[in-house]
Amino acid sequence: MKKLLLSFFLLFTVFAQAQNPPKREFRGAWIQCVNGQYLGKTPEQLREMLSSQLDRLQQCGINAIIFQVRAECDALYHSQYEPWSRYLTGQQGVAPSDGWDPLSWMVDQCHRRGMELHAWINPYRAKTKFTSELANTHYVVRHPERVFPYDGLQIVNPALPENRTYTCMVVEDILQHYDVDGIHMDDYFYPYPVAGVQIPDEAYYQADPRGFANIEDWRRDNVNLLIRDLHRLIREVKPWVKFGISPFGIYRNNTEMVNAKRGSATKGTQNYDDLYADVVLWQQEGWVDYLLPQVYWNIGNRAADYEILCNWWNDFCHQRPLFIGQDVERTVKGTDPQNPQKHQMDAKYEIQRSMKNVQGSCQWYAAAVCNNPGGYADRLRTYYHRYPALQPLMTFIDKKAPKQPRNPRLEQSSQGTVLRWSAPKAKREMDRAVQYVVYDFRPGEKVNLEDATHILAITTSPEILLNGPFADHLLLITALDRLHNESKPIRIRF
Repeated sequence: MKKLLLSFFLLFTVFAQAQNPPKREFRGAWIQCVNGQYLGKTPEQLREMLSSQLDRLQQCGINAIIFQVRAECDALYHSQYEPWSRYLTGQQGVAPSDGWDPLSWMVDQCHRRGMELHAWINPYRAKTKFTSELANTHYVVRHPERVFPYDGLQIVNPALPENRTYTCMVVEDILQHYDVDGIHMDDYFYPYPVAGVQIPDEAYYQADPRGFANIEDWRRDNVNLLIRDLHRLIREVKPWVKFGISPFGIYRNNTEMVNAKRGSATKGTQNYDDLYADVVLWQQEGWVDYLLPQVYWNIGNRAADYEILCNWWNDFCHQRPLFIGQDVERTVKGTDPQNPQKHQMDAKYEIQRSMKNVQGSCQWYAAAVCNNPGGYADRLRTYYHRYPALQPLMTFIDKKAPKQPRNPRLEQSSQGTVLRWSAPKAKREMDRAVQYVVYDFRPGEKVNLEDATHILAITTSPEILLNGPFADHLLLITALDRLHNESKPIRIRF
């Protein structure tokens, strides 16, 4: 009977999603550099590869790209402070041969496609085990006293105020020179623990414990201070830019040492106890604008069950927008608990979209989506992302809507009928229209702007080409500002 009821619930959920797709949903994809996908390619070949990925992702309804630009105190952009990344050109400090700036190019390409671009940085990792040569301008070379070794890595010491200042300088450099929509950090805070290897920071703690009775709380505070400072900086420099973090998928395990209300029924590495990342505190204090936990495990995993973790994050981390990190390849290798003929994509999305506080997801990783294993990309395109979606609101940053678009008109061109309008006037950057939504209502249909099935287009241009018969249709046009606050509509009827 229990299985029958669960099957009925899932079928009902699928039906409801088909009838009421979300109007606002974060639909992201990570594009990483550390997997070596750029190596051995010319800048032109890289642009072709990334253009192809972006086109495919756009077809799949992806509306945000998280683009890795700083993997180990290096840069995939023109940086004032750090050398060009070896992950881009094969040798640290060597620029692309034709002067290409990947971040600038990606911002332009994403915005043309109506996607946000979030610049993804790693705050502490300065050198991996596989980096054999450092440029003379690298942070480890210039300031070896500010880093410490750990199991073959070099880690920027979180305890030092000068390192917090430096990281803020790096982020401010990005904000000042690039029109990014977000600054994003992943799960690498203090290094992942290795058995028998101690973090060499006891002397720093003894020299300045700052009133903390143990080194664990002191380490967490070191990271807290960076998160707080970065958030303040972003608000001061470009208040519309979002600050997001994708932590490891487990906050704490529910053990005898941890209150059941703050730990999940899992057994794995923990943000709080192992990485010294107090993710719950950050969203409670408003130091982050969104959380994107990496819930990469499958449903039924004994150590870390996808459903258990989605429920935990939904219950405890919803004071800021919450999205779920999806592992594409693991998902299609897993078996649906209710249907052994299917993989787990549908089951995972049914869980995710049933969560009250979850407002979207992000795909790990972009190239995996493009490869379409198990029909994953097809399912996004034809079902889960069949209709466009606006970004979730962040009214704690800004809730003022832009003014309406002006002067809607129908004009004829060699290609057909074009709907054009004029941008609304704005006195400040936060109110400027950056995108527009066109809604289509057929004769007799009730006007409901919350129904995503009526979205004809979300566009960055104040015009669209109308294909197909629109006799007696009512079209409505709204403006979106940088945070996707939506204006009142203007109307035009055929």
